Amino acid sequence: MSMALIYSRANSGIEAVSVTIEAHISNGLPHLAIVGLAETTVKESKDRVRSALLNSHFEFPVRRVTINLAPADLPKYGGRFDLPIALGILAASGQIPIQALDQYEFAGELALNGSLRAISGVVPFAIATRSTGRKLVIPTENAEEASLVTGIEILPVKHLLDICAHLKGNPLIIPYSIKAFADIEVSYPDLSEVYGQYNAKRGLEIAATGCHSLLLMGPPGTGKTLLASRLPSILPDMTEAEALESAAIGSISIHAFTRSEWRKRPFRAPHHTASNVALVGGGNPPKPGEVSLAHNGILFLDELPEFSRRTLETLREPLESGHIVISRATMQIDFPAKFQFIAAMNPCPCGHLGNPHIECCCSGDQIQRYRARLSGPLLDRIDCHIEVPTVVHEVFNQKKQGIQETSAVVKKRVEIVREKQLARAGKCNSELNNQEIKKYCVLSEAEEQLLQQIVLKLGLSMRSYHRILRIARTIADMGQSKDIEKEHLCEAISYRLLDRKRVGSFNE
Repeated sequence: MSMALIYSRANSGIEAVSVTIEAHISNGLPHLAIVGLAETTVKESKDRVRSALLNSHFEFPVRRVTINLAPADLPKYGGRFDLPIALGILAASGQIPIQALDQYEFAGELALNGSLRAISGVVPFAIATRSTGRKLVIPTENAEEASLVTGIEILPVKHLLDICAHLKGNPLIIPYSIKAFADIEVSYPDLSEVYGQYNAKRGLEIAATGCHSLLLMGPPGTGKTLLASRLPSILPDMTEAEALESAAIGSISIHAFTRSEWRKRPFRAPHHTASNVALVGGGNPPKPGEVSLAHNGILFLDELPEFSRRTLETLREPLESGHIVISRATMQIDFPAKFQFIAAMNPCPCGHLGNPHIECCCSGDQIQRYRARLSGPLLDRIDCHIEVPTVVHEVFNQKKQGIQETSAVVKKRVEIVREKQLARAGKCNSELNNQEIKKYCVLSEAEEQLLQQIVLKLGLSMRSYHRILRIARTIADMGQSKDIEKEHLCEAISYRLLDRKRVGSFNE
């Protein structure tokens, strides 16, 4: 038979789109043509495939060989099509049986000697293959990563000869034995290692309970970064669906996904010199940025005003929508970006405003210019602004007294209230829309008047108004209260620190 069909997949964001490799051998001058919107790395596969076949002691057809990658309007990247192209040529030339090929999906980059190298994007590939009921043939190095997806038979291959022998029926490749990932212990830094800062810890628990964003502001060395790094330890464990989503994003990114990252909430902390593309994603083909790598986890920006203002403004859309769309002339890629945003900053350029031990040397104008690096629309999207003051030395005596709450204790409280939120609205409080806010965040007439007065005095937007209500709902839930009381509302308003600073004196 002079024609063969092989199944594979191409990455499109975190989706793996089905690609059919059609190999046709016809009379004519010897030539190998690859069509179907193949990029440079795919077109170069003709030389890798030719050498791999010859070095594996197969015959390369001395005829006209046409390889079509369908659908023709889908861009194809990378070396993952080397193996299916090679098998297509062998099947079309009658060197391997063609009957059983429709039971498998193939991916792998070929070395010149016929051995297989690892590819990226295996997790989305495995998820999509599982839905078809086919078996997955991939390089041995990718087998452990693919085994994160249960309910699929994985055939690990080291060399082109191995899969050819398997298709001929001798010897058969032993399916990869799926390792138990549930027994991987996930560990985080513990909250008990942070001494003092009770107000900041309270804000951290509120943020964890309602999935709220958080801005920590205080002098250097007060524990802002320390607090932020402890947030994953008090968040509920990842579900399998969340873990697979995060694994899929890690699988297509530049860094390889490792076994130790399974079910571990991402904590991304890019440097303040990060570019727009590094933060939101981009390139050709588009790769996920930090906002997507933090999906189902935390994006922490330390020294927030030091980031480029243009870079920070790119966060506005994903903070609201939970995803980021990267548009190119030939494609649109939608990456998930549902992360919890945590930021830290100093109160002034020198960092010592409010420090009782070191005098601040900044003028009011300098402080105002420093804080003006953060736009109003961005601050509107941050739920809680919390002050982290200098820790007094007496606090360290608590280490001997052993009165610090551990992350496990706080995590139990967070899980209980999260379950209550999910039972009520099917989502966390931070995700409530306007209609749901009217339904679940009802205020009495006196409380509504109080909130309206605060909004007018601080000049808050309706977005800030709704965020205060969401925070108040979370605080009420933590207090096991059915209704939002005045103390819940007042505490929620107190977490709008930078809004209060706008109308107050910087040197107070």
